Amino acid sequence: MANELTQISKNLSNFSAAKNLDAPLTAYQFCVKADALRLANFYQEAIGRYLNSILIDRKNADSYYGLGMCYKHLDKPQKAIDAFKKALKIREMDFNIYYELGLCYLISGEICLAMKNLVKSLKLNPKHINAQIQLAITHEIMEENEIALMIYQKIIETSPSYIKAYNHKSTLLMNMGNYYEASIILNKVLKINPHYYRAYLGIGICFDKMNKNPDAIRYYKKFLTYRPNSHHASAVKIRLKELKGKLTSRHPEFISGST
Repeated sequence: MANELTQISKNLSNFSAAKNLDAPLTAYQFCVKADALRLANFYQEAIGRYLNSILIDRKNADSYYGLGMCYKHLDKPQKAIDAFKKALKIREMDFNIYYELGLCYLISGEICLAMKNLVKSLKLNPKHINAQIQLAITHEIMEENEIALMIYQKIIETSPSYIKAYNHKSTLLMNMGNYYEASIILNKVLKINPHYYRAYLGIGICFDKMNKNPDAIRYYKKFLTYRPNSHHASAVKIRLKELKGKLTSRHPEFISGST
């Protein structure tokens, strides 16, 4: 995204410098203006500029790509798919187009086509982390959890500070009932970022599920310390009260405020 912003900014500068007010806009100029509108979240306005660009030059892959991105953000995945497919006919070795096409197929529930395009994206750029994450998600949807876990682990090994991979792996482990392993993964997140509040919540849930109530209470409290106004806060407070009640009933000497 940062590279795209830089390139579009450069294109806009070139466009402003070269613009002849008396000359009709070229396909490139329409595309540059559309890119700026899209990145400002004016998707509907950008669509019109992209279509103008395409009317002038039907071999402009950038215009089809931008058009697809607009339709994706407007929750029109089928139109986005059509635009991305046209872009690929012009620029068939672009890993970004395959990635976006895979995402749209995933949104549309066409899992096999999503996987096919994500794999193509990764063949062109094996280091594309977002494509790896989305590929793992497609394997989760197909209930191929071991493959998904393997992909998440590979990302963790190659990009050890990429917290998103830890999140996905721990969530999958929790969904599989492997709370102990999930808690280990989340503790690794805290070593990367001790203030990452979601990890405290996740570890609290893991200990809760394993009936390790004192530990669950401790991590739930840490979560509330970092995010007292979270939309999860009310539920966590209710659960804390329940867990403290269990402890005091089993151990009368337990003082709730001391844990």
